[in-house]
Amino acid sequence: MDDKVNYTLVGAFVLVLGAVLVAAVLWLAAGLGGREPVDRYQAFIEESVAGLNLDAPVKLLGVDVGKVSAIQIDPNNSQQVRLDFLIVRGTPVKRDSVAVLKTQGLTGIAYVELSGGSAAAPALVAVSDGVVPTIPFKPSLSARLENVLTNVLANIDRVSNNLNAVFDADNRAALKSMLADTAVLARTLAGQQGALRAGITDAARTAQLVAQAGEQLAPTLERIAASAVAVERMATAAGAASMQAGRAADAAASGVQQLGADILPELARLMAELSQLSASVRLLSEQTAGSPNSLLVGRPAPRPGPGESARP
Repeated sequence: MDDKVNYTLVGAFVLVLGAVLVAAVLWLAAGLGGREPVDRYQAFIEESVAGLNLDAPVKLLGVDVGKVSAIQIDPNNSQQVRLDFLIVRGTPVKRDSVAVLKTQGLTGIAYVELSGGSAAAPALVAVSDGVVPTIPFKPSLSARLENVLTNVLANIDRVSNNLNAVFDADNRAALKSMLADTAVLARTLAGQQGALRAGITDAARTAQLVAQAGEQLAPTLERIAASAVAVERMATAAGAASMQAGRAADAAASGVQQLGADILPELARLMAELSQLSASVRLLSEQTAGSPNSLLVGRPAPRPGPGESARP
């Protein structure tokens, strides 16, 4: 019996089955058919994004939370690349979160890793409608290593240039001459080993004698120090005695001044009275010498002058 096959139905079945498979693959790649709500974010990176493709995963602590939706050169700055992300809504993207470009294994497939984000930091949201929040981008490990290697190579190149400048022809000749002089000096010192040994021995003996002399001088220095202390004490005592003598002299001068102020007026008055008494005694002596009886009868009457008659 011949089987009749309807090739039209078979072809239609194959086409429908292929469409279903393609739809299933797209549904799985979009993640639950794109039914989960997402938020848009962006980042700007100043390094090569080689190995990063569209729909590359965006991870937070190793967990897939979104994908890269666009990769383009920043129209405002041609030195950096703008990346757009679609991240599942509710993902804790904080203001202190940073994005880092990483590679997966040895395949070189790149993805974006979100890190940071403290619990106390507020969520990163758009400041106004229509503005996409920007996640700061931190240089990747490869970029940091490249910068370090670049700096190291630059330093090595600079050191090499400096060494070439130091060891030029003139400096090499000078160094060669110095090494030759050093060799001559070493040979000369080797020939004078006996004299050097004797000098070292004499120096050691001199140091020993100096140490002994220092030990002998130590008691003398102690006595000199004690004498200095005694002299200092004597000077202190003499200063105190001088101060006391000065105060006594001041007190004596004050007493003399007080005595002169009290006695000199009385002494002057006594001298005046003595002068008057001396004059009276001299007058009495002259009167007694001229008329001794005046001591008994008194002073005689004065003689009358010319034209005066004597009183009875």
